[in-house]
Amino acid sequence: MANNIVTTQLIRGLSHVNALFKGGVATIGNFDGVHRGHQVLLSHVVKTAKSLGLPSLVITFEPQPLEYLIPHKSVPRLTRLREKFYLLSKAGIDNVLIIRFDEDFACLTADEFIQSLLMDKLKIKHLIVGDDFRFGQGRQGDIALLKKAGLTVETQADVMIDSERVSSTRVRQALLSGDHALAHRLLGRPYFMMGRVVHGNKLGRVLGYPTANIYLHRKVSPIMGIYVVKMHGLTKKPLPGVANIGIRPTIGGTRSLLEVHLFNFNQSIYGKYVSVEFCHKLRDEERYESLDALKAQIAIDAEQAREYFIKQGPK
Repeated sequence: MANNIVTTQLIRGLSHVNALFKGGVATIGNFDGVHRGHQVLLSHVVKTAKSLGLPSLVITFEPQPLEYLIPHKSVPRLTRLREKFYLLSKAGIDNVLIIRFDEDFACLTADEFIQSLLMDKLKIKHLIVGDDFRFGQGRQGDIALLKKAGLTVETQADVMIDSERVSSTRVRQALLSGDHALAHRLLGRPYFMMGRVVHGNKLGRVLGYPTANIYLHRKVSPIMGIYVVKMHGLTKKPLPGVANIGIRPTIGGTRSLLEVHLFNFNQSIYGKYVSVEFCHKLRDEERYESLDALKAQIAIDAEQAREYFIKQGPK
């Protein structure tokens, strides 16, 4: 999962936009999770761009607008930037433009957003967005204003599953409730996180359950607890294991960390970039009175994870 060759161009800021990235078919949004609704929209962008002989472009923001506008209300991120870029590249997008969402950008009026960004800077030929797309200071701009300005605009209808709209919010709710089957349906794939294996405090090794440690690079994680997982990127086939994602309260931890114990695996993988697929939630994270109690519970978790894979059968 983590070893695919990426050909999509990442454009870090408007100052790096050149003639090669202008005049294409574009879409705009946060694309957090790149769920099935996003995938339908992106597919339409790619097909339209190819039919017109133009480059396809995704315009997205860092930080996400709500992260900047309401910093005290941290919405759990489904995908950090590198994961989002990976998924956008898999969708076949030619170029991804990351715009820094700051005070200056937040103050752009809807008219300025259209004229200075879309028309003057990017020279967009065709724009495809969701039918509820809003933009500009105070979200004053809408589809009608884009068309009035002379832009060629298409809207993409929502994708529905079980008579409800597919959205990043709905994916977060499914993950929070431990409903990974629904999250899988909404995303069109299992939920995963990517990251580099780093050195930890080696406590897992002392307890007899060595772990691969991965920083989350998120203010708030959309999932917390103990999970059955598969790790991709080390061997041809994914490796089964059990993982803890949380602050590790038993040892007084304060920073959220993903710790993965792989079954029947003892190679050194520090520095490797991997993808961790979350298959099933076993339980919430808890604080134990002693390391012996923690070790006993880890043994139970590991056994339950092994049983999960036995029931699933070879794949």
